[in-house]
Amino acid sequence: MSGIRKHLRYVSFFMAMMMALGSVWSATATAGMVGTGEMIGQQQVQLDRQELISMLDRQDVQAKLADLGVSQDQVKERIQNLTPAELADFERQLAEAPAGQDVVGIIVLFLVVFIITDMLCATNIFPFVNCIR
Repeated sequence: MSGIRKHLRYVSFFMAMMMALGSVWSATATAGMVGTGEMIGQQQVQLDRQELISMLDRQDVQAKLADLGVSQDQVKERIQNLTPAELADFERQLAEAPAGQDVVGIIVLFLVVFIITDMLCATNIFPFVNCIR
């Protein structure tokens, strides 16, 4: 009987160590209330980004960007880096643009965003734009 107790002591020590290590490495789960408005807002931002990226697939937009010397990958990266407020403002400007000038309006808006980010030293696309800093 004492032989079994001797082995049980080692087994119980091993099991206690495994439980201690398991509780140290385990991640704690936290839960919080998420409002419907927040979820819809996040999904709307993603939909707006996808809509802008799909506009870049049009041939006339690609041709105009190529004429301006801006690659499609740079524009896609910029769209992904827009804040939700900038994206909402951009979408508002697109909605207000006249129907016949939507492509030109999009390109001008992209150029304005590129020039502003060049002025803020975030990028260096246009050599004629000097950094503010």
